[in-house]
Amino acid sequence: MSNTNGSGMGYKLLIIDDEENMRHMLQSLLSRSGYQIFQAQDGREALEKVQQEHFDFALCDIRMPVLSGMEFLQQGRKFLKDTTVIMMSAYGTVELALEAMKKGAYDYISKPFKVDEVLLTLKKAEEREQLKRENLQLREELTSIRAEDGFFGMVGDSEVMRELFNLAKKVAGHDATVLITGESGTGKELLARGIHKYSNRSRNEFFAINCGSIPENLLEAELFGYEKGAFTGAESKKNGLILEADGSSLFLDEIAELPYAMQVKLLRVLQEGEIRPIGANHPLSVDVRIIAATSRNLEKEIADNRFREDLYYRLNVIRLELPPLRERKGDIHKLCDHLIRKKSNYIGREIEGVSAGAGSLLLHHDWPGNVRELENVIERAVILAETNSITEAELPDALRPGNQEVPVPTAHGESFSLKSAKKEVEMIYIRRVLEKTGGNKRKAAELLEMSYPSLLSKIKEYGF
Repeated sequence: MSNTNGSGMGYKLLIIDDEENMRHMLQSLLSRSGYQIFQAQDGREALEKVQQEHFDFALCDIRMPVLSGMEFLQQGRKFLKDTTVIMMSAYGTVELALEAMKKGAYDYISKPFKVDEVLLTLKKAEEREQLKRENLQLREELTSIRAEDGFFGMVGDSEVMRELFNLAKKVAGHDATVLITGESGTGKELLARGIHKYSNRSRNEFFAINCGSIPENLLEAELFGYEKGAFTGAESKKNGLILEADGSSLFLDEIAELPYAMQVKLLRVLQEGEIRPIGANHPLSVDVRIIAATSRNLEKEIADNRFREDLYYRLNVIRLELPPLRERKGDIHKLCDHLIRKKSNYIGREIEGVSAGAGSLLLHHDWPGNVRELENVIERAVILAETNSITEAELPDALRPGNQEVPVPTAHGESFSLKSAKKEVEMIYIRRVLEKTGGNKRKAAELLEMSYPSLLSKIKEYGF
């Protein structure tokens, strides 16, 4: 199909009829609706045209001299391919219509017909073809993702990742609550999206929220919603994310950051399947699948009275542990190939791979920022590469042995500015403090003597 916009606009339509007046009338009508019109006075002429050119639609009379509409359908089948053929006849019967459809026609209209009937039939055919294209595209995308990337965009051939993907696929088909754990940057949200896509809720939108990115006084309204007049400024009713995700999946990232009072409300959602928006007199029933994730040790959070034990057991029905990249270094080569293709297509470069030296540096780095850090390194390298291969010169100094403390600029495109050097040092220092706190961002902010929102902003900036 050559069109994705308004009705008829740009579609190529072949009118096949031995009556000149009928061809003229249809051309006058349909050209005004935006179709590109072509004509054939019998089935033989139409057969010649479809061998030479592709048409999106064909309106074909059944009774014609030389070659009838039915004969045209039968002989032209291998040339028509995805052309949508609509048959026309003044001598129509149900049997004739069924025969035409068996031979490959999409629909059948009887002469004389009203103008609106032709346009409506073509409109229905357009919608059907659009749906077919979308379904085909979706199947191709899903097949590509599954075949190439393991689990909806996640890459990994190592035994631990294959086992994880298999377990995630089994879990996806059920509505059990899932808890995903792992260090920052390991791909927890990507895994959650994959579980949703494999589930029977996949036809609905996937919802996600980072529990640590929203101020505590706004988080309840964001999750549970509120009634009009519930508080100053509540000028209209607002549905929360949990209600918006009714019938779908809701991903709660960094669940350990959820304030203690909010943990009680979430527990009710999991236990009773209901919520009470701020200011509401009665609870509302919801059917939402919760997928939670954290980079922190929830058992330790419970011991320190920062996380409710009963909520933990409700969340920890199915637990999926994402290993850090340093524990699955056998996946680095495939990950690099995948990311190079992804970044090259996005940036518009033709990068084929990495040199042996660059590959060695990538393989021996510990990757405290995990896949997210690797992705940032590859994107930087693709931008800086001067050939069709990434070399050591395009990799940051932090990857080189002996340069973990303070990266020293080189002559290979690195900046010598003091401002850039300070940012490099800041990035390494924040990363190390996060490692020391086990990913506890609030504790890291305290140690760094900076505000929690400022730390979150830095983490986002540096791609941890």
